[in-house]
Amino acid sequence: MATKTVSLEIKRQANPDAPSVWERFELPWRPGMNVISAMMEIAANPVTAEGADTTPITYDSNCLEEICGSCAMRINGKARMACSALVDSLEQPIKLEPLSKFPLVRDLQVDRSVLFQNLKAVQAWVPIDGTYDLGAGPRVFPQQQEVDYPLSNCISCCCCMEVCPQFNDDTGFVGAATM
Repeated sequence: MATKTVSLEIKRQANPDAPSVWERFELPWRPGMNVISAMMEIAANPVTAEGADTTPITYDSNCLEEICGSCAMRINGKARMACSALVDSLEQPIKLEPLSKFPLVRDLQVDRSVLFQNLKAVQAWVPIDGTYDLGAGPRVFPQQQEVDYPLSNCISCCCCMEVCPQFNDDTGFVGAATM
């Protein structure tokens, strides 16, 4: 019986000025495998499906449980997090690309600092530094708290900014994550 494999095609780029190339990788399938675990295997053994040695892929990841947002990328053309993208639910070959609206660092890694610059520009925080008493906060009824709470769940993955047609260099729109 043939062993089941996972096929990935990864858009690679050594630096922002280098040309992009696609590399294909074949890995043995494992139950419960997600895109991050597949990329970890490739990083540990960077050999293409054709058997050629290559450099380890560059990508961001941290928590591996859809809390930090750092592993966001385009998977089969859709912005999503690689830690929660299960291989079994994806069409193969699985195509991995960096987010397109952020400056490329290398391979699948992008610079998302524009999000934090935008947060600073709109002063999207409560100014508590301990130097003065702000008094009691505004009264918020439980019904409004239920409506407002999901807005505090943003994990700065930037997927909303990637898919938003209004977030681009021409509009000056700061993006949904900033708001």
